[in-house]
This record gives sequence, C-alpha cells and structure tokens, in this order.
Amino acid sequence: MEFPFDINQLFSERVSVLDQSLVAGRKSAGRPDLQAHIATVIDELGRASAKAQQLTAPITSASKLQSQRHQLYLLKDGESNGGRGVVVGFLKVGYKKLFLLDRQGVHIEAEPLCVLDFYISENLQRHGYGLELFDFMLQHKNLEPVLMAYDRPSPKLLSFLAKNYCLTQSVPQVNNFVVFEGFFLNRSAAQLRKVPLRKPEGEIKPYSLMEREVVRQEQRVPPWPFASPHSPQRSVSSRYSPPLSVGSSPSRAPPRAAPLSAHQSPLLERCRARRTSSLNRSELGFH
Repeated sequence: MEFPFDINQLFSERVSVLDQSLVAGRKSAGRPDLQAHIATVIDELGRASAKAQQLTAPITSASKLQSQRHQLYLLKDGESNGGRGVVVGFLKVGYKKLFLLDRQGVHIEAEPLCVLDFYISENLQRHGYGLELFDFMLQHKNLEPVLMAYDRPSPKLLSFLAKNYCLTQSVPQVNNFVVFEGFFLNRSAAQLRKVPLRKPEGEIKPYSLMEREVVRQEQRVPPWPFASPHSPQRSVSSRYSPPLSVGSSPSRAPPRAAPLSAHQSPLLERCRARRTSSLNRSELGFH
C-alpha cells in the first residue's frame, strides 16, 4: 500500500510496534506532523481490512488504538516505491478477558492474548509476508499460537493457521472467539479459573441445611383449615389466624395475635437454638 509521503521516515524498522502513543521510533516522538501521517496509515489499513473481510465498519483505526490497550505490528517494504517504501500489512493483538468452554463444557475464565485484526495487502499476499509478521509477533510476545484466541477469524486466517501452525481442531464457543486444542491443556491453574455456577437461592451454608429442611416441611403441610385436626399447623392456625370473613369464620372470637412469620416458627427457633449450642460447644473445644 503506497502513500504520498515517505514511509521510511515514519517507520525506521521493517516491523514497527505501535501502541496508544502512535510513536514508531525516535523520529516520530514529539513530531505531530509525523504522528498525523502514522494515523493516516493506520486508518487506511483499517478500512482496507474491513473491506477485505466484508465488515460494515473498520475495527482498526488510529483513534481506537489510542483509546485501547492494544498493539499493532506494522510491516513495511522499505525498498519499494522508489525507495520511499510501502506498507505491506499489519497485525493487531490485545489481551481480552473471556469466558470460554473447554471440551467438557466447563466454563473457564481466561485473559489470553487475542488476534483482533490481521491484514496483508491483496497484491502482496502469498509472498510469505503474513508468516513473517505473525512469527515476529510470536517472538516478541514469547508465545505459542495455540495459546492465543482469535476474534472472528476469516476463512483465510483459519487456513493460514492450519497451514503454518497446524491449528485445525477448534473448541466450540458461544462467543465470536476461536480457541484450539491445547489452549486449556498448556496453561497453568493461575491462568485459567473455573467459573462457579450461579445458584438461584445463593450459597447454602452447611449450618443452615437443617433450618431450610424445617421450612420445606412446614410448606408441605396444607394450610388451615385443610390441615388435619391434630397437626401443628391446625393448632397454630386455630389459635392465631384471623377470621376469613364476616359470617364464615368457624369461631366468632376476635383474633388474639398476628400469624407467626417464618422466623417466629417454634421449629425454626429450636433449630437455631440447637445450632447455637453446637457452635458454642465447638468454640469451647468440645467435639
């Protein structure tokens, strides 16, 4: 890709690494005019990549790079265009916190380095430039391609990974990212963390299991007046429940108290007293 300014003046190295500062070497540091040219190069590359991938909008631009903690590897051919140089392509990577599924369907939380955008000019493809750029990034990051995640990889990128790095077996995900066999096997426990399943009732503490069982038993008892005559529910309801309506109450006596709430249940109170006694014995050293 050619530009109306000297590419070699902007990028002194064959492969330049750009970040939020949009500075490529000492020449462009403190030079707003050169940084403006660098921004133009990045914007043009982003538009060309979006067009090649048939995206509705570019996912790479100078403004996006300045606002995100990503890195862009830019490859040039300094001898072309009459010695002014041409831009061959770019590779953008960044760390992303992802929730992934392993082969067993277990949710895993990870933050791998991700390939976010990758483009080589159409007229320079199939000349080994893509492999040169990708290998440079791997050496710079000291990383294996199987340990990376790939954001919405195009068929060309998948073919590139299969041909050059033997990455063919992917692990299906529910998001746009693709990971391959070996991603979960070659990582330490510190890099991968299983995500616990959410419980609808929250975490159940061991000491509250008896209390919850009492609640369940009371809920299974039919409400008054359908409970059996000798059931605790019938006796409690007959003493404390107010009349259903005027003329329909079995008893004309005025209500003496409000119905017992769940935390006032005698069974629950005995359960909590037993639990408190058990905890006190444990604190005193009794087993």
